Amino acid sequence: MASGSNAIGGYLYRQGTTGQTESVISTRFKIFTPAVDVGKFVKLGVTSSFSVSETKNIETIRGLGYGDQIAELVPGVTQPTTISVTRTALYLANLQQMFGYKAGVSGLVRSLKHHKWPFDIKTEIVFSELASETRNHGNASKADVPNEGGLNNLGNSGLYAVVTVYEGCWMNSYNSGYQVETAAVAEDCSITVTDIFDISGSVYGDFIDSGNNKGDATGRSLLFQQ
Repeated sequence: MASGSNAIGGYLYRQGTTGQTESVISTRFKIFTPAVDVGKFVKLGVTSSFSVSETKNIETIRGLGYGDQIAELVPGVTQPTTISVTRTALYLANLQQMFGYKAGVSGLVRSLKHHKWPFDIKTEIVFSELASETRNHGNASKADVPNEGGLNNLGNSGLYAVVTVYEGCWMNSYNSGYQVETAAVAEDCSITVTDIFDISGSVYGDFIDSGNNKGDATGRSLLFQQ
């Protein structure tokens, strides 16, 4: 972004340390977006809130003459995933610029109606060193965390992370408010997502290994064992 690339590498984006826990903590959650004139994926930075919401219609199947009894619940189609983001506004890197649009100092985009192409978002739930040391990280990917001085506390193995890609995203709402009582200005947006998948090239479809099957440790639901 015009002069905005300086903001990407500025002091606001310095990397800190976090406590080593088994529990997931927000300071180890990373968001990457296609920053305008920089590339993708770039860390979003100074983001105070990131929430993902998903809903699915479940239809109820009943039979006449069988009383008040549910025969089966049938899953319908999943509604588009929505993401809400709250981020501190920066002079040289506002929220729309950080999603790849030529807004602010980067160009003439000033409204949602100026958005012509969708964008992608990548997130990482980065494991602590404590969790990365275990053998239970399964299909987790390597986290995008650079080694310090060529090494880290785990040697060259690095840290693991659960990586998710949100593909084909469009902003459906945008808000920025200025108040005398609050000095820092925040930008909010709501995003609608086309598709979601992991980063490891897994195959999705009718035969996806989604769990709760007869070959799993859980086995199938008792509903299908009658």
